[in-house]
Amino acid sequence: MSLQHFLADQLQDKQQLEALIAQAIDIKSNPGNYSQALAGKSIVMLFEKPSLRTHISFDIGIEKLGGHSLYIGQQNGQLGERERVKDVAKNLACWSDAIVARVFKQQVLDEMAEHAGVPVINALSDLYHPCQALADYMALTETFGSVENLNVAYIGDGNNVSNSLMLMGSILGANVTVITPQGYEPDSYLVAIAAELAEQSGAKLTVSTNIEDAKNQQVIYTDTWISMGDNTKVDAILEKFMPYQINAQLMAKAGATAVMHCQPAHLEQEITTEVFDSEQSLAFLQAENRMWAQNSVLVSLFK
Repeated sequence: MSLQHFLADQLQDKQQLEALIAQAIDIKSNPGNYSQALAGKSIVMLFEKPSLRTHISFDIGIEKLGGHSLYIGQQNGQLGERERVKDVAKNLACWSDAIVARVFKQQVLDEMAEHAGVPVINALSDLYHPCQALADYMALTETFGSVENLNVAYIGDGNNVSNSLMLMGSILGANVTVITPQGYEPDSYLVAIAAELAEQSGAKLTVSTNIEDAKNQQVIYTDTWISMGDNTKVDAILEKFMPYQINAQLMAKAGATAVMHCQPAHLEQEITTEVFDSEQSLAFLQAENRMWAQNSVLVSLFK
């Protein structure tokens, strides 16, 4: 299995994703076997947005693979403003072996991949968060043995995290339900892509604004209601979203045994402290698996 880039969930097929997850689990179990996988490789991490888990998990993960990472933060401004994205990509490719980028716009990543001549990894964009989804489905594989026919409900804001969960789950054969307040649904064209992928894998995709559709679920997933850079007033968000809060009552009603959150969590908003801190929570397994899943991507890019 080899990759050219890791930009968006639907650019990988089921066999590739299953191989990435299996390899991630093997790297986690046998890290010494991969300690020189990136020997002599230098990876640039270009971040337009703040980060805790993504930055640290890539940085330490690259070191565990024997590589070298260089972090470039927001001090250089938004990509494409000071100089063309094409020029940034070509310059970075002069010195580095791959680029990890966390950006505001997916089109910046696509342009970078077109011109860089080295592998580009999506560390988050406005449309996708594929590294998060890969870590999530790795966590679900470890917890349930398989994600095929697993019932997973995402409840909250239709955003990059829900997009990736929906798309990757549909490829892998998970039955994904996305429930959002009206006006916060996932992009219709991504829903159409996910529906086609679900049909191919034999999975079921449900998109709804009715919280009552959160039933017969094994897993409940949520994310922050206010994305980075969103200037919407908190009070307006809370009023619309509070009926979609993940709490003990909703977990019981859904019949779910696991809850997921990609963090940072705003406790007592999208999820209660009781549920987030419970034994049902996979939040910190997800966080740990970010490193192992990303390492699997990196290993595959250089095979």
